[in-house]
This record gives sequence, structure tokens and C-alpha cells, in this order.
Amino acid sequence: MQKYISLMRLTAKGLAELADSGSRRKVSEDRVAALGGRSVAFYATLGTYDFVQVFEMPDNASMMQYVLTARRDGFVDPLILPAFDSHTYGDIVGRVSPAR
Repeated sequence: MQKYISLMRLTAKGLAELADSGSRRKVSEDRVAALGGRSVAFYATLGTYDFVQVFEMPDNASMMQYVLTARRDGFVDPLILPAFDSHTYGDIVGRVSPAR
């Protein structure tokens, strides 16, 4: 499964309906599962982003479907980053030609 990191900011709608954020998180996890993925971790954060979530999804199309649905709901504005574990990253580095 491919891994993704989502950096999210609450929108004005998300802030106005902050009390419901716990139930929205459950909806999010259910949507991810319905697409064949899973939410690996979720954190509320200080700073530029309000939340960080780590996902495993079967493919980019599944992740795109999830993100479009979340954006349509209008509670968060996500920035999605494809992520590579250290083993995969090491394999990629091994395929990079030496600098000339």
C-alpha cells in the first residue's frame, strides 16, 4: 500500500463547527476504509497546520477520491504528500546515478 501524509488546516466552516470534529474524524476513517485504505495516525498540531494524518491507500486514484470528497465537505483544506518509508527510499537512492 502507498503511504500519504495529509497536512490539514481547518476552514472557516471547520472552525465554526469545531465541536463536531471528533465525529468527522470517524467519518474520515470510515471513508478511507471503504476505499481499501487505513488511517495509520492522526495528530492535532500547533503551528501552520491544525492536523496531520498518515494514510495507507491502495493507489493514487483512491487517495484522490478521498481528498476530493473531504474538500467538498469543506471542513479542512488538505495538503497531500506521498510518503516513502526508509526501505523504499533506500531502493530509490540506489537507482540514482552518481553525480558527474
